[in-house]
Amino acid sequence: MRIVFLGTPDFSLPSLKAIYHSSDELIAVVTVPDKEQGRGQKLSFSPVKKFAIENNIPVFQPEKLKGNEEFINQMKELQPDLFVVVAFRILPKEIFEIPKFGSFNLHASLLPKYRGAAPIQWALINSESETGLTTFKLAEKVDTGNIYLQTKVPIFPEDNFGTLHDRMSELGADIVVKTIEMIKDGNYKLTPQDDSLASPAPKITKEICKIDWNKSALEIHNLVRGLSPYPAAFFYFGEKIIKIYKTEIAKDLKLSPSEFYQTKNELFVGCGKDSIKILEIQQEGKKRMGIEEFLRGFSFIR
Repeated sequence: MRIVFLGTPDFSLPSLKAIYHSSDELIAVVTVPDKEQGRGQKLSFSPVKKFAIENNIPVFQPEKLKGNEEFINQMKELQPDLFVVVAFRILPKEIFEIPKFGSFNLHASLLPKYRGAAPIQWALINSESETGLTTFKLAEKVDTGNIYLQTKVPIFPEDNFGTLHDRMSELGADIVVKTIEMIKDGNYKLTPQDDSLASPAPKITKEICKIDWNKSALEIHNLVRGLSPYPAAFFYFGEKIIKIYKTEIAKDLKLSPSEFYQTKNELFVGCGKDSIKILEIQQEGKKRMGIEEFLRGFSFIR
């Protein structure tokens, strides 16, 4: 099976490595163009490109996809059997139909639930106890294609975005390899998605990250989990941005919404229902700290 892999971030890597070490032929990798980053504006490239270079795999980095005849012709010349897509851009039909067996995508939810850019984050924000992984055949409408395989993934109380992301990334490699084997053997049945059960998982914006203390402690706790370690839930204290990375719910302490209560080594904030105990925190321009260390040099009581 001649495979082209399309992906960009760390989430893609376990799947890319699994294909590389399989019996199939990884003929090329497609990823985003390099970007200038930092004060020195040094060029940085994606984790997927880094792995490809280290293993002498041809890399393609198209600026645009739709109507890009040069890129389309390059892909056709490769004569691929299959495109495998993990955390990449939206592919137009003129590209995802190039391979002999079409293209499939790995999505980090039990589709049709959480269609969109941030399924892991929204599962945590919405207090789910279970999520999953889905491989599906690409269709014109985003995240709507017929399903090859699904597997459930439990969400543990101590999970945040970082831990769940990493676990699902590793589990995703297994379902990607199984899907390739099914397609190769012709031993599969595609299952249509039920659009009536669909729910959105939109891109995380700064507005979503801002804490509303009028919400319940449970909602705020889950927002913190869903955004930790990146981009992190935050609130303003005066003109300073304060990011929160870890919390507990404090049901026994009655405080008004946004009211602070602190001791030498503990910090609580009142919510619409119950209170939040903050465990890990970061002041704008400073490093992330445990709350005891943070409170040695900062007070919320004025």
